[in-house]
Parts: sequence; C-alpha cells; structure tokens
Amino acid sequence: MRIAQVIGTVSLLRCHPAFVGATWKLVQPFSLKGLEKNTPDAEELVAWDELGTGMGSIIGLSEGAEATMPFRPAKKPLDAYCSCILDNYQLALAP
Repeated sequence: MRIAQVIGTVSLLRCHPAFVGATWKLVQPFSLKGLEKNTPDAEELVAWDELGTGMGSIIGLSEGAEATMPFRPAKKPLDAYCSCILDNYQLALAP
C-alpha cells in the first residue's frame, strides 16, 4: 500500500458495467522524501474510489492484484484502488 493525494476526478462518456457505483480519481503518490515534505512527488495514476474522497484527500492506495481483492469473486478490470482515507500520518524515521 502506498500513500497518495487526490488531485483530480476522471470523467467517462460511457461506463463499463463493472465500474457502476464508484468514481475514478486522479491521484499522485508520495515518495519517502515527499512524505517528509508533505508534497506528493511520484507519477500520477487513476484509482477506483468508492469512499467519496475529495480534492486534496490523503488516501491509502492498493495496486495490482491487491486492488481487486475487495471485489472477489467478481472480476473488476482495475489496477489501483482507494483503500482508505487518512486523517493524518506520522513519519518515524530511524536515525
């Protein structure tokens, strides 16, 4: 799981039946340096969102096969899933 920030919403003209009930969000993950500076700095990607995140929300992002786990045994053609909304985070770096 990675931490990311919601930076936009994706609009669809037509929706595949598997995608009904949620929205797509454009998110930008944080690297470790980005978390230290509170600035997302990794490559942007599109994530499935059922939680109702808003612009600027900090989320937990599941990717790959783990992103499809909440839907098993149904199949969803997605690569990234908004797993949680974070109120805050605290970094504890080893010296």
